[in-house]
Amino acid sequence: MFQQALKHAHHPVLKIKLGAETDLPRLQAVRKAAPQSDIIIDANEGWSADGYLALLPDLQAAKVQLIEQPLPAGDDDALRNLPRPIALCADETCHDRRSLAALKGKYDMVNIKLDKTGGLQEALALRAAAQKQGFGIMIGCMVSSSLAIAPATLLTQGADMIDLDGSLFLAEDRQNALIYDEKGLHPPQADLWG
Repeated sequence: MFQQALKHAHHPVLKIKLGAETDLPRLQAVRKAAPQSDIIIDANEGWSADGYLALLPDLQAAKVQLIEQPLPAGDDDALRNLPRPIALCADETCHDRRSLAALKGKYDMVNIKLDKTGGLQEALALRAAAQKQGFGIMIGCMVSSSLAIAPATLLTQGADMIDLDGSLFLAEDRQNALIYDEKGLHPPQADLWG
């Protein structure tokens, strides 16, 4: 992870996946390799409440900016009674507008993914409702082709964070794929989505 972070240290934000016993040394390696980058952690439901509390001082020392889904969705009520000095983002617990009521007091942001909302219409409605209720907005995706991600680019206006890199993990994407470069993600070409 040190080598990967060193290679990407010029990026303003690095997102790392954690949720194992080796989390702390991995985080410290990334911070050492990329001292100027903001770090976002996706714990993927991998921590317990006690584990979160134990890691919290080290997360703060590493200047982590955001933690995504630290606890399993079924156990995240514990977040109501835990300190949140670092913003928490709901992922697996946020599906559509009906999810929002249960997220109050536990999360600061929501990660909106087309795969979870069922499509663009509900995703747009979820974004509006979440903003109205004071949640920050992350727009994310699953590992999928550029065609599946292209509609999510319409959600990015007004988002606090954009994480639409799912097609970069494919061995082969569609023709006329989304374009990613040092400036970021570019709007889809008409040949991809129409």
